[in-house]
Amino acid sequence: MTQSELILNPDGSIYHLKLKPGELKKTIITVGDPERVRMISALLDEVYFTRVNREFVSCSGRIGNKELSIISTGIGTDNVDVVFNEIHALFNIDFDTLKPRERKVQLQFIRLGTSGAIQSDIELDTILLSEVALGYDGLLNFYEDHQNDSLPDELWNSQPELKKLPKPYFSQANADFLKTFGSVFHHSGITVTAPGFYAPQGRSVHLKPKIPDFIKLLAEVKFKEGGRITNLEMETAGIYGLSALLGHKAISVSAILANRMNGKFSKQPEKTVKNMINKTLELLSGQY
Repeated sequence: MTQSELILNPDGSIYHLKLKPGELKKTIITVGDPERVRMISALLDEVYFTRVNREFVSCSGRIGNKELSIISTGIGTDNVDVVFNEIHALFNIDFDTLKPRERKVQLQFIRLGTSGAIQSDIELDTILLSEVALGYDGLLNFYEDHQNDSLPDELWNSQPELKKLPKPYFSQANADFLKTFGSVFHHSGITVTAPGFYAPQGRSVHLKPKIPDFIKLLAEVKFKEGGRITNLEMETAGIYGLSALLGHKAISVSAILANRMNGKFSKQPEKTVKNMINKTLELLSGQY
């Protein structure tokens, strides 16, 4: 690996995150909003450090006997690509030789985010786990070893109108993590990861979406193995795909703040997000 492929800062930290090996813990909570890092870190028993660079706010600390790190990715899978590759390198690349370390370290990623439901029966303020994510963002198409089978074809077979859009890839939650977090959060489903907030999520403000009834079509998709598309957000497919390729565990937890089918938005968004955070920290501090 050359210096142009894995860029380091003059102080030896990795380029975008400005972190050094040894500063992050193996359990890492990712959030989109930098302010959410501060919200979560305020609940820890001890904070070891906080680092800010660009939109990336990072900290490490402990709650009870559990050590963990928190990092903001910003919005979208383009940022996820930066964050997850650089975090992997912090643990698994020797920065002196720029070669992989002999012993691989497996990390645990927990995304705590917000999302909008596309099924009318999903209540506002529900906390939902993503079992599978369909990525319309295209990130995993750039990685050779990503395996994509029939799920996107099932999507098109169910709703041919969706062929007007690029074929999505799909990625899955870690099965062990899904079981562990399912003991606390009892709702789950299939998530669509969109490459934008407006037309890519069926919104029309100034520009008309290519498929005006995009949300309705997604909500009506039928899969052979059962299940339904439950919600839209902007990071999960990339998180699941990269985590699997890099050999890490990942789970995405979403606070449902909007229901796109009935046009409603939560009246207590901050309370719902705090509830999701508190339950996650309780689970982590219990040494799952």
